[in-house]
Amino acid sequence: MIDVINPATEQVIGAVAPGDVDAAVSSARAAQHAWAALSRAERAAHLRALLEAMSAAAPELAELISAEMGSPLPVARKVQVGLPLATVKSMIDLLEGPDGPGKVGNSEIYREPVGVVGAITPWNYPLHQTVAKVAPALAAGNTVVHKPSEVAPLSAGRLAELVRAAGIPDGVYNIVHGYGDPTGARLAGHPGIDLVSFTGSTGAGRRVAALAAANVTRVSLELGGKSANVILPDADLAAAVKVGVGNCYLNSGQTCTAWTRMLVHESRHDEAVELAVAAAAKYTVGDPSDPATRLGPLASAAQRERVLGYIERGLAGGATMAFGGGEVPSVGYYVAPVVFAGVDPGSVIAQEEIFGPVLSIIRYRDEDEAVRIANSTPYGLAGAVWSVDREHAVAVARRLRTGQVDINGGAFNPVAPFGGVGHSGYGRELGAFGYEEFTSVKAIQL
Repeated sequence: MIDVINPATEQVIGAVAPGDVDAAVSSARAAQHAWAALSRAERAAHLRALLEAMSAAAPELAELISAEMGSPLPVARKVQVGLPLATVKSMIDLLEGPDGPGKVGNSEIYREPVGVVGAITPWNYPLHQTVAKVAPALAAGNTVVHKPSEVAPLSAGRLAELVRAAGIPDGVYNIVHGYGDPTGARLAGHPGIDLVSFTGSTGAGRRVAALAAANVTRVSLELGGKSANVILPDADLAAAVKVGVGNCYLNSGQTCTAWTRMLVHESRHDEAVELAVAAAAKYTVGDPSDPATRLGPLASAAQRERVLGYIERGLAGGATMAFGGGEVPSVGYYVAPVVFAGVDPGSVIAQEEIFGPVLSIIRYRDEDEAVRIANSTPYGLAGAVWSVDREHAVAVARRLRTGQVDINGGAFNPVAPFGGVGHSGYGRELGAFGYEEFTSVKAIQL
């Protein structure tokens, strides 16, 4: 059995048994033809039943996610559960919308399910990352074998119960618990899998892609990030810094799209640091079930040690800790929020994904240098640009090598394509683009 630890209490709150990948793939293969044969309206009805079951269980799911990975309850309710509900709803809307073949010359173009999908998901948004794969895969007529993270697997188990309660046939959604090696590796390299959809670290993504390549299996990778928050000289600095700190610290910094690099014109660097320190001081660290808590624990002891190691490397590399070192509970995997000032854009803390509440503020001389710094990491997942001139901000955003950019704090859109470039991976999730990721294209010439 694999124990599940509450990161706030360090107590065991559950356990899961390692699964049989071969049996799960066989189950999914046996169910796939009948599931794909259903009409779009029939699959939409199944997903609507699932949405109703998930909505009824939303408070329970939020508490479960908070307990298994430490997200404060308000974040668990709004983001950890709210986004999956929106994702299922978007797939229902898509299935109930217009359909039919596209036409290119004398050809009709059809999108068909790929078959059996292997989904491997992380611990930071355990339900959202699961549903972002499972909902579009099922909507497109595929069946799924899912390996959730062994750190936070309980919400996936509850989802499986809700799938059954919604009347979705056996074999359509299958779970195999286990560690990345051997369970995740076996799933990624299984000859019975037609597409592997993976979310996790860049290193693990390379391994998944290599294993899948042996079977010429399609792969979709959503990997790490080191996103830049580019604050142009004419921007509302107070708003840009406040929102930027909040984005960086969301989910205790355990967010792949977090704006962990704040790029500020050299003339406003010191002012930005003062504003960031004032904002960071308001992020109360503590019990995720306490309404006053804004930063819960990191998800595991290993993740805490990783983040503390990067903080030490930042100090050793010459960055100034403008804020940090605050008190945290003596029990639990907590890290106090940190603001580094005067960070060298080529330093370790400005180049590597930390995945904790650590913000690096970086000076730039002019706009071209800001763009160069923003594009200087191997990642390209998300980012932000702030300016009073929205058209100018969009022009700068177009120069950033990244999958998505928010202008002046533009809200996250759960139906827009989500994914990155470079070491942030390839493929897209969410909305129509996410649906198409789980289809193959057929041309019929007339």
